[in-house]
Amino acid sequence: MSGVTDIQTLLKTMTPELHAGEYVFCTVPNLDGINMADVVCFFREAEAITIIASKETADALCLSCVYVAAWITLTVHSSLQAVGLTAAFSAALAKAGISCNVIAGYYHDHIFVAHTDAGKAMDALQALQG
Repeated sequence: MSGVTDIQTLLKTMTPELHAGEYVFCTVPNLDGINMADVVCFFREAEAITIIASKETADALCLSCVYVAAWITLTVHSSLQAVGLTAAFSAALAKAGISCNVIAGYYHDHIFVAHTDAGKAMDALQALQG
């Protein structure tokens, strides 16, 4: 498996990047009429399909959303088998009073925080980098 596994290296080189715009979590019964190129991520759950998309996309599709988020990517190529990275950054964000929703991609970890907390979250993550 590729990617960094050493926790000290991961923390030192995680380099958070804040994506521009607002992102929302929405649920749909199916993906009919949704262009997957407009979706950041989707996950099938027993109750419905959760999609994450830009607020603009969700508004254009008339999707109901209750959580407006900022999207932060940790640009280090973290291994899916790395131990401790999620615990470390979620603890740092929790200490700052920030809720986070995390998605691990093959190459990077993606963190969604309340849009109003984006600046505070970036400060906390950059402080964790040392």
